[in-house]
Amino acid sequence: MGAPMKFICVLMFVMVLSIAGFNGVHGYGEYGPCGKHNVEKEAEKLEPCTWAAKDLYAPVSRRCCAIMEKKLKTPGCLCAIMFTNTARNAGIKPEIAVTIPKRCNIAVRPVGHKCGAFPLL
Repeated sequence: MGAPMKFICVLMFVMVLSIAGFNGVHGYGEYGPCGKHNVEKEAEKLEPCTWAAKDLYAPVSRRCCAIMEKKLKTPGCLCAIMFTNTARNAGIKPEIAVTIPKRCNIAVRPVGHKCGAFPLL
């Protein structure tokens, strides 16, 4: 009876460690992809980019490009913003939003960084 009980205890211990380890898989530690900042609040800051993130042929404002250039310093945060409820409710299309850095002619950008299924251009 002792051996099966030890096996169950070891198995449970390994499962607990595995589950605990998955909490840090994204590399954000105790914070989210935008650090201490709330992702939904960060999404609100990209309001000047709304039209450009809905329509591939909409002009991209200078204000949007300036904000986008700052956000590109943390591409994981930018990607998280694209999938927020705020962005979804505004009608943002991630497949179009990933084109904004290129449309802004931002020279230093993480080309190919994946935002879900969509690579940044």
